[in-house]
Amino acid sequence: MLKRSSGHQSGTWLLYAAFTTVSWGIWGAFIEIPEHAGFPATLGYAVWALTMIPCAAVALGSTGGRVEWDGRALLLGATIGLLGAGGQLLLFEALRFGPAYLVFPIISLYPVVTIVLSVTLLRERAQGRQLSGIALAIPAIGLLSYVEPTSDSAAGYGWLLLAIAVFFMWGAQAYVLKRAHDHMSAEGIFFYMALTGVLLIPVALLMTDFRAPIHWGLRGPYLAAAVHILNAAGALSLVYALRYGKAIVVVPMTALAPVITIVLSLLIYQKLPSTFHSIGMVCAVLAIYLFATESPEVPGETQAVDAPPAGT
Repeated sequence: MLKRSSGHQSGTWLLYAAFTTVSWGIWGAFIEIPEHAGFPATLGYAVWALTMIPCAAVALGSTGGRVEWDGRALLLGATIGLLGAGGQLLLFEALRFGPAYLVFPIISLYPVVTIVLSVTLLRERAQGRQLSGIALAIPAIGLLSYVEPTSDSAAGYGWLLLAIAVFFMWGAQAYVLKRAHDHMSAEGIFFYMALTGVLLIPVALLMTDFRAPIHWGLRGPYLAAAVHILNAAGALSLVYALRYGKAIVVVPMTALAPVITIVLSLLIYQKLPSTFHSIGMVCAVLAIYLFATESPEVPGETQAVDAPPAGT
């Protein structure tokens, strides 16, 4: 097991978590453009998976391309990748049959799963402002993910099971990712995340209706690539944030990215936030403030961060 000194004292975790929150928020504001132009989300997944490759290359470049290949690393890496990318594919399926105004709020609360697993299995604890921040972040996440109801009716209850599955998968992914830092480098973890995402591209292609018109112009795959690179970079930054910070703090904070999306939508599309979104934004801003202004941990406490791979 790799043991390392805490990164909380320098605020390193906060810088990475803030970058993830901002990049995912910007991604959320623009990702609908290629979809509305006629480039389906399933093909968008394929583009996203490919944008993970340059991010992985940059990360591995800092370590000389070293990746752990032992059985434990393979298991942890594959698990993290399948929980994240596999959950994304299940989300597409859930949205085919279920109403978005119910699917998104259910899935958005996945940090609850991470918090429960981190407290019970990792023995993480939050104190003072961080605890208050978590208490504000959870309702804020649900409010920010609220979508106005439409006249679309749900087909059966299969979509609900899929939404619940994604809820648990994404919550568990962050826990496994945090646990993996005891055995792997951050760069190795992201390499497996990228690899798994690419390997699942054929599944996304099978889910795509190629009989429908698909926009292959600049507002299609090319714009999707420019937008999805923000998501990929944010995912890499999340790996580093969890390298230094507590999962019970990092995950709720990064899940507040929709507040950035809503602000950008207001500025770009002149789209006023709903009452639910407005309340969620207030809670989110307060939560981020509490996370960011928490005093450093007591020196001497240990936290999981990466050490050089064995043999170096």
